[in-house]
Amino acid sequence: MAVVDDLITAAKQLSNSCNKTINKIERETIVAHATNPLDYAWPHHEQYLTNWGGFGAKTLLLGMNPGPWGMAQSGVPFGSTEVAKSKLKIKPCQLTTPSNAHPKRPIIGLDLERQEISGQRLWSLMFDHFGNGKNVFSNIFVVNHCPLLLLGESGKNLTPDNLPATVMKPILEACDEHLKQVVDIMDITRIIGVGKYAEKRARLAFDAGKTGDGMTKSGRKIDITSCWHPSPASPLANKNDGADWRANVISVLENT
Repeated sequence: MAVVDDLITAAKQLSNSCNKTINKIERETIVAHATNPLDYAWPHHEQYLTNWGGFGAKTLLLGMNPGPWGMAQSGVPFGSTEVAKSKLKIKPCQLTTPSNAHPKRPIIGLDLERQEISGQRLWSLMFDHFGNGKNVFSNIFVVNHCPLLLLGESGKNLTPDNLPATVMKPILEACDEHLKQVVDIMDITRIIGVGKYAEKRARLAFDAGKTGDGMTKSGRKIDITSCWHPSPASPLANKNDGADWRANVISVLENT
């Protein structure tokens, strides 16, 4: 299928661009270990694109970057390992821990027992709301803006917005370009940033300003908004045992 093939090509291009920046990120920022799941976990990510990229979704959920217990292990955005196996039908492959990985964060892959809570919350809600996988991916697709896992010396998860812009500029520009490619390949009409940072990156990529629609190079309008992030560190995500977060996401999904 042309859409899936093009998504695979775009992801490989982004992966190659990211790999070229890792040494500089580790050398010039507080990031002690920068690794690329699009590289070492490619067998899983390729399955995700192949399994689910061709169902015609027109809404893109945009995450920020991987965490150590989700995409870093599964190769899937927000991909807690149980979700990746049971709902997204990712078959376990042998993964090799990168030589520069944090010693406290080894790459175990889909056998990892610890689950990423953000991923469990997001994907469980998508399947609860839309039903089976075909229905989910006929409506939405999920990508991360930046594919790199960024860890400090202690193993703390870091995010691109906390790193020097001068160092991150080339990688973020490559990530913006990948986002534009995905939007064009899938004919996406709406981007929902999972959190305000992701919305900000989408607005920058599509010259949207702080409010209003974005615009593709071909002149097609893109609706850009955001929903609350499901992180357990977020009070909004935890309020009323997560009920308020679920209501927020559903209201954004249905506000077309």
